Amino acid sequence: MELDIGYKFKDDTLLRIAVTHSSFAHESKENLDNNERFEFLGDAVLEFAISGFIFNEFPELPEGELTKLRASIVCEGNLSKRARELNLGDFIRLGKGEEHTGGRDRDSILADAMEAIFGAVYLDGGIEKASKFIIELMKPSIFELRKNFKFNDCKTYLQEIIQSKSQDALEYTIIKENGPAHDKVFVVEVSHQGKILGKGSGKNKKEAEQNAAFDAIKKIEG
Repeated sequence: MELDIGYKFKDDTLLRIAVTHSSFAHESKENLDNNERFEFLGDAVLEFAISGFIFNEFPELPEGELTKLRASIVCEGNLSKRARELNLGDFIRLGKGEEHTGGRDRDSILADAMEAIFGAVYLDGGIEKASKFIIELMKPSIFELRKNFKFNDCKTYLQEIIQSKSQDALEYTIIKENGPAHDKVFVVEVSHQGKILGKGSGKNKKEAEQNAAFDAIKKIEG
């Protein structure tokens, strides 16, 4: 597996824990550690590494767009996609129940295992090696998402997502207006088929709608 992910562990026990799902640990007669704590740590290391890389790599992007790009990179959908490219599901240790219900190909389990591996690499080699490992692993998707993500028009991007499954229109509704007339803040909800997908606020209706669409995209993709 180390060849697949491109990292040689000094302590291979860390890698074994990183690919041990809680269902496997609970079914085992031994007192095994599972990857949940590593996942927690890996999530923070991932955000740190990605934040530093995109800050330096894309100096033209303002703070808001850097935040959107980072969210699209570290979301469950993107992590699970990369995990499948590495055949990570083949190495995860699952309990019988999860195995029988398709857990080996479930987005949440794959993404959690990826984050757990990031945490394991950090524990094994420190933050510099972990950051280098993460960037090398995630670089293809970083540039793909930078090229394709609709930063300035989240409404259009959300519409494209919805239209791939339904022809029903999205609805944007102002649910609140705060502040004096010269400095108002609008709060907007976006919904589809009566279901609220996201919420956002802004200095005007257009900004609030874009932020509501971005909130919906984050929830749908991650």
